[in-house]
Amino acid sequence: MDIVNLVYPKMSSFLRKKLDILLKISYFCPMKVAEQIRKTIENIPESQPFGYADLNIEPVNFVTAAKALERLKKKGIIEKVSKGIFYKPKMTIMGSLGPDYDALLKRFLFKDGKRVGYITGGELYNQLNLTTQNYFRTKIATNISRKKIEKGWLKTSTVKAYTEITEDNYQLLGILDALKDIRYISDTSTSQAIKILAGKLVNFSKPNINTLIKLSMEYPPRVRALLGAIVQEKFTPDFDLSDLKGSLNPTTIFKLNIKEADWPTIKNWQIK
Repeated sequence: MDIVNLVYPKMSSFLRKKLDILLKISYFCPMKVAEQIRKTIENIPESQPFGYADLNIEPVNFVTAAKALERLKKKGIIEKVSKGIFYKPKMTIMGSLGPDYDALLKRFLFKDGKRVGYITGGELYNQLNLTTQNYFRTKIATNISRKKIEKGWLKTSTVKAYTEITEDNYQLLGILDALKDIRYISDTSTSQAIKILAGKLVNFSKPNINTLIKLSMEYPPRVRALLGAIVQEKFTPDFDLSDLKGSLNPTTIFKLNIKEADWPTIKNWQIK
């Protein structure tokens, strides 16, 4: 006698068959999902980070998938990076290797092939030659919510971007971020950092400078003031800065520890 007959001896044969089918489905579906996950993971390269989307799991099966992934983690087949992100550890004579750094960062910077983030903070400022200090935490500006990662040497944090990020503007946003943080960049003075950034801007095309000015409207006033001083010094009269100037409160003074002798145009932008 099967389990349905034991539990529901007086149930009609029609309902008994229906319930028997449902019980078999509820038993075999988790097994099917777990087997699908196992086979998919077998084909994922070691150290390559992956998530639920990479496993082709339907949302209705996420709970079952989570249990299957937890079992694989306990067996040492996979490791967890952060919520919803895993990898297969690569074993070497020196021990287990962590997830691929560049591939993991890509998951923060792109979604469905579209850029949604960029590296900012100390690591970016190092790349821009504004500082020689090495940073052990990667800061990412993003349009979407992301959890921070604390996995051995790999440490990331996220901040909300000031405006929508695209493939065309993310490098310009990095320049504006540097202007925003210019007082806090290690191993350089504010005046020296401005000179370095200005040296990069002179190589920008006129459309890029116009875009930079437009994007700066989403940033704090001190960023707009600094950008105005740089553009006025290096490009005037190539650009109309009236909107940029008009966006500033005329009574506000930006104390950025910059000498007028080093940067004469600061007097026109309420900077000291």
